[in-house]
Amino acid sequence: MVKLGGYINYMREEINNIKNGAIAQIMSAKDVAELDSIKTAYLGRKGKLNLIIKKLKDLPEDEKKQTGILINEAKDTLIEQIINKKNTFRESVRKWYDPTVPGIEPALGNQHLITQAIDEISAIFTQIGFVRVRYPEAEWDWFAFESLNMPPDHPARDEWETFFIETPSHPKYGKMVLTPHTSNGQIREMQRVGNPPAGGPPIRMINIAKCYRRQSDLTHSQMFHQFEGLVVDKDINITHLKGTIDYFAKKYYGEKAVSRIRPFHFQFTEPSFEVDFSCIHCHGRARLSNGQRCKFCKSGWHEVGGAGMVHPNVLRAGGINPNKYTGFAFGWGVERVRLLKSGTTINDVRNLYSSDLRLLTQY
Repeated sequence: MVKLGGYINYMREEINNIKNGAIAQIMSAKDVAELDSIKTAYLGRKGKLNLIIKKLKDLPEDEKKQTGILINEAKDTLIEQIINKKNTFRESVRKWYDPTVPGIEPALGNQHLITQAIDEISAIFTQIGFVRVRYPEAEWDWFAFESLNMPPDHPARDEWETFFIETPSHPKYGKMVLTPHTSNGQIREMQRVGNPPAGGPPIRMINIAKCYRRQSDLTHSQMFHQFEGLVVDKDINITHLKGTIDYFAKKYYGEKAVSRIRPFHFQFTEPSFEVDFSCIHCHGRARLSNGQRCKFCKSGWHEVGGAGMVHPNVLRAGGINPNKYTGFAFGWGVERVRLLKSGTTINDVRNLYSSDLRLLTQY
């Protein structure tokens, strides 16, 4: 019994010694990392106080309880001391704070690839006298189709091609649609310029806006962007159109880029053309400098959109006298034009609107 009593006193003295030694180390700790190391040494799974717990099995039940209370009190004291010491470190940091020291800058975003393209396209046409305009994305059928010389049975006016909005029809302009192209801006601009105080042409318009069509695949998305150019003045002809297209190609893709026009048919232009730009990799030759066939274009050219001389019926719909004025127009997809630029490798145009930062932060 004497031996047991002496062992109990020894354990209690050891607990106090461990607690006091830990407190001394905590008080002299220099940083939080040192405090964490002390905590592990004394309170960790293999810490000194937990090793004492393993010795409780040798004590009678009533002594186990009393010794266990001492161990828990020692743990609570050490935890409190560690917290208090950490708080003193935080206080010293707050007192040292210098507002003139540069902070950590948050991550900054960048403009979307299409926004960058729109800004660049706008700047190029502004340099040659075009004025940027914006017209409705929810438009009446007359402005989107009828005024552009499209008959009622034209395929583009089918509900499988165009988004029709469930709203009462206009008594004069018909149903409302999500505009399938930016060409509605041609009529809107001609009507604006043809009325006082504008006083009529000349017109040099660039209309950049969202468009909507019921198509979705690797090269089409149901929402996309177009830029529409319109020039109306006296004695405007195809050479002005071709010169404008060439100017854009060289400014946007580089001085070696050229354009070509191919006969086509559009309801709102006559004559009408498809517009191609030479490939920036093979410069229109379809073969690279090493003799291999260009995989990027396969033919030396990329189709970008349509163009042509404004149809007299469209001029009349816009309130412009076709016997006095002529004009040209073109409409191209912003996405298509941008994806043909060097350094862009996007295989699915829909990825541009996926909010996938892994792709978007590359540009």
